[in-house]
Amino acid sequence: MPIKIHSSLPACSILEKENIFVMTEKRAATQDIRPLRIAIINLMPTKEVTETQLLRLLGNTPLQIEISLVRMEHHQSKNTDKSYLDKFYIPSKKIFEKKYDGMIITGAPVEQMNFEDVDYWKELCSIMDYAKENVFSTLFLCWGCFAGLYHYYGINKYLLEKKMSGIFMNERTTEGEPLLRGFDDTFPIPQSRHTTLKKEEILACKDLSILAESAEAGVTIIKSKDNRQIFMTGHLEYDTLTLSEEYYRDIGKGMKVPLPKNYFPTNNVNRMPTSYWRATAHLFYSNWLNYYVYQETPFNFTN
Repeated sequence: MPIKIHSSLPACSILEKENIFVMTEKRAATQDIRPLRIAIINLMPTKEVTETQLLRLLGNTPLQIEISLVRMEHHQSKNTDKSYLDKFYIPSKKIFEKKYDGMIITGAPVEQMNFEDVDYWKELCSIMDYAKENVFSTLFLCWGCFAGLYHYYGINKYLLEKKMSGIFMNERTTEGEPLLRGFDDTFPIPQSRHTTLKKEEILACKDLSILAESAEAGVTIIKSKDNRQIFMTGHLEYDTLTLSEEYYRDIGKGMKVPLPKNYFPTNNVNRMPTSYWRATAHLFYSNWLNYYVYQETPFNFTN
């Protein structure tokens, strides 16, 4: 089944070429079913790229999904034209006018800053407070994960000595978890971050469960025990070349960043990387939508 998005959103034509079922507003209006409402709080600088990555994963399920792309009102984007945001995004204040079945809060390039110093922090806190009662399940990614854990549970982030970048293998830490149903015993997750969590702080919180961790990357997937909040430190949505693009960008800025681990074949930057996390990504998002959004949300949850 399709994802419902604006017909002229650039991601629409990209996904159609990949045979992802996309439905325009006009066609969706003729269907007598209630689609799942998913809000995406896109805090990434390359908004078009992130949109496409997430919509590709959300569109590969048997559910009709209505997408709302959300922008921060108190933040001036440096990489996306205002006209683009005005056309395809709703301002954050519109979030409070309806309930959502699911929400995704993305990463952001501000992880080395204190949370309170981020110019849209109060705005994001208002959204997270609203989501606690008005969104059935929220997925927090990378910086969004650290932000959510800090805001809800007071769990701190800690700066790493050097950037963690690459593909890291993970193991499940619990059995029978629907979110990881069908996963291999070990599975890859791309990471691209400057901060980390302390496992003991998460274990000390009675409302949280650790679902997966990595010997190299630490705790990687956490959830609240009521299943309303899912936290992931990494980026399963990343395309094959995203890490290489970030690496060359940082090198071009004169930054001293490590070569992404387990990514370039034989660690040779002249060799093309290949994706080996795509199947894991599709399964993760499918499980989230199915088990923690679709099957749990009451039919009349939205207004």
